[in-house]
Amino acid sequence: MIGELLATINEWIKGYGLLSQGWRTGIIVFALVFGTAFVAYVVSHIIRALENKFSNTRNLWDDALLHAARRPLVAFVWLQGVYWAAEVAHHYSKAEIFTANKKVLELGFIWIVVWALLRMIKEAEKILASPIKMKQPMDYTTVNAVSKLSRAVVIITAVLIVMQSLGYSVSGVLAFGGVGGIAVGFAAKDLLANFFGGMVVHLDRPFKVGDWIRSPDRSIEGTVEHIGWRVTTIRTFDQRPLYVPNAAFTTIAVENPSRMYNRRIYETIGIRYADVSQMSDIVSDIRSMLENHEEIETKRTLIVNFVAFNSSSLDIMVYTFTKTTEWVRFHEIKQDVLLRISEIIEGYGAEVAFPTRTLHLPDGVRLSSSDNGEQESGERSGKEAADGGEKAQSEGKSE
Repeated sequence: MIGELLATINEWIKGYGLLSQGWRTGIIVFALVFGTAFVAYVVSHIIRALENKFSNTRNLWDDALLHAARRPLVAFVWLQGVYWAAEVAHHYSKAEIFTANKKVLELGFIWIVVWALLRMIKEAEKILASPIKMKQPMDYTTVNAVSKLSRAVVIITAVLIVMQSLGYSVSGVLAFGGVGGIAVGFAAKDLLANFFGGMVVHLDRPFKVGDWIRSPDRSIEGTVEHIGWRVTTIRTFDQRPLYVPNAAFTTIAVENPSRMYNRRIYETIGIRYADVSQMSDIVSDIRSMLENHEEIETKRTLIVNFVAFNSSSLDIMVYTFTKTTEWVRFHEIKQDVLLRISEIIEGYGAEVAFPTRTLHLPDGVRLSSSDNGEQESGERSGKEAADGGEKAQSEGKSE
């Protein structure tokens, strides 16, 4: 059909006797390329117009489909146009390079289909994980894992189809892959361990992008930025990137503070022994304050008790939980609670205890010197010691 069409056009141009065969071939090729460009331009604008029209609808998938297909369709038009132009050149030149036209067309078509599928997977990932486009967006880590797996399946399938198209036996390739996989497994065991570690993270989902995690086994703490197939990127609190091989997460314990329900306030507050008579009222007021605090979760455990006679203080244990899990807000609430406890203690005329030591000396203790030359300094030292003893004894009585 192509030959008949070209022969007709060639005879029509030749009948006028205007141009040589080379010029006639060039004009036909130019016309095909120009027509291809025009058709590609029209197709691109039609799809853009459809995108603008469907963007006003509630359905998000038609927008994603059109956006994913626009460039591959334009590429398909160009592929067809270049193929026809190459066929025209081959019909007149008989050059060996043009014998691969059909194979290039076949491989180009496979590439366009794969490109369109990869773009569609990417658009679907954006929609499913977007809180703006979805009322209940899916977990980004799960969507990202499924997206990566889907892209891998598409690419591997395309590679096998291309190899089959080029004349290679797929069954032989798979058999070689089974034997070679053993050698590759031994040579790249760490890489495979990280790969399967990444699969475990994606399937078990102990954390997701944006979570604050830490490991009590290793010095790992920060915010998860990216979960790859080989490494996970964590941004530490001093803003340095930390790249952790995924295999590590299969052997270490990982805490995820981002998933906690509440944050805990756990403090031991001591008052003086002289304020023991006020202990019951102080404890009761602290408990009442916490029960009425708007930021304290009263459904969780709440303990305020006198727990110990310590060496320098009478200890009160305060154990409660805040409603917020935000780190900065938690410390603001904790500060407010501690200040209110201080006010309660001061309201009863009591004081928060601090480590002290009292020295008691018997009455009439004197210091003397055996040497006459040191008598004056000894009397001065004895006077200072006596003054110190009286002061210490008075402090002991006040205690």
